[in-house]
Amino acid sequence: MSAQPLRPPPPVVRAPVVDSHCHLDPEEWGGDDGVDAVVDRAFAAGLSGLVVVGAGVSVMDHAVLLAARHGPRVRAVVGIHPHEARYASPAALAQVEALARRPEVVAVGEVGLDFHYDFSPPDDQRAALTAQVALARRLQKPLVIHDRESGGETFAILAGEGAFGGAGVLFHCFSGTPREADRLLEHGGYLSIPGIVTYAKADRMREVAARVPTDRYLVETDAPYLAPEPWRGHRNEPAWVLYTVAAVARIRAEPAEVVARTTTLNAVRFFDSPGLAGQEPWTAPESGA
Repeated sequence: MSAQPLRPPPPVVRAPVVDSHCHLDPEEWGGDDGVDAVVDRAFAAGLSGLVVVGAGVSVMDHAVLLAARHGPRVRAVVGIHPHEARYASPAALAQVEALARRPEVVAVGEVGLDFHYDFSPPDDQRAALTAQVALARRLQKPLVIHDRESGGETFAILAGEGAFGGAGVLFHCFSGTPREADRLLEHGGYLSIPGIVTYAKADRMREVAARVPTDRYLVETDAPYLAPEPWRGHRNEPAWVLYTVAAVARIRAEPAEVVARTTTLNAVRFFDSPGLAGQEPWTAPESGA
């Protein structure tokens, strides 16, 4: 048997870093103890905060309990993912609303449209998205958006339902064109850059990362999915957002600490959650510092 190739450990970044989108469902990580170990590894690697997404009826409670267990450095997002839109009954939407009112919950999401897999009928996805936009506006919570192969329909629904006039809109794991990024930014939205930016063929994402305004982007893992290079194909985890920070820093010709502090400030602002910055007192760097 050949030896496993050596891979570099996550880079050391001497600044607060927030993984703005990860899934830490207990069944994926071996129960609550396994989830807590993942969180501990993230903080040991230098992260200051995590935003944990409970995107479905069966996992929303777990995300909120995890945030409650770890305090203000871990916050939760709850919603019904487009894959599960067929389950978006009035009772399920009432569950989203009840949890979204909890102090640990900083946004509604991830919600949107996914016409790649069509795990739920398109009309069910549209109805679930529309209902959760209204919910987020009613509660004055920002929205975390999943958009895959909707042909612009996700954006059209958000604009038509007044989402951009609410508490904020973040397209997570943004994979659109630079022109689509510009349209989102013109409407006041944010985008989040995942580990895909490290992949050899991700030129379009690198173009977006290079040109997005300093105050309008975050970084994420989308763990356990989309592990960055050099761990592509493995189960992703929040600590590995540091590879993404380093890649974005190279793309933007900035120190990694500037990217880290900038995206942490943006996460704090977007989610209205200062605890994500951790315990270290800090200030945002000047652009290009």
